[in-house]
Amino acid sequence: MILPAEGDFRLADEAATARLGAAVARTLAAGEAVCLKGVLGAGKSTLARGLIRERTGSGEDVPSPTFTLVQFYEGDGLKLAHFDLYRLTSPGEVDEIGLDEALDDGAAIIEWPERLGRHLPRHRLDIEVLIVGEAGRESRLARLNPHGDWEGRPLEF
Repeated sequence: MILPAEGDFRLADEAATARLGAAVARTLAAGEAVCLKGVLGAGKSTLARGLIRERTGSGEDVPSPTFTLVQFYEGDGLKLAHFDLYRLTSPGEVDEIGLDEALDDGAAIIEWPERLGRHLPRHRLDIEVLIVGEAGRESRLARLNPHGDWEGRPLEF
């Protein structure tokens, strides 16, 4: 199904979250970012893994870059940089982590993008992952908000 990369997507389980990541991966281009927001455990890393595996091949090991801040991947003609900014203490540190260089050479997946302050990439798809439902029967809701070149872009999901 072809849908705009905008609005709310209900994600019934972890597999659906990974499928959304794969759908985003198929349209991601150099110079663009996917910014993942949500509380701890919401599914940001699951979505990032789905995206990275779609571009690099399903067997790719995709560890969370919480302690290294960034992991790099080469896939399907596009360099990917996966940033986890949870430990960033100020937006000024963005110059030290290589985000601009990553966008010059490829695309970026950014967890905890709110830590960037005003340094958010212009061409980005913001995805907020929300936990909905009652305890034990939770699901996820992904709220997509496109900016720059992402505006009006369709996703096959």
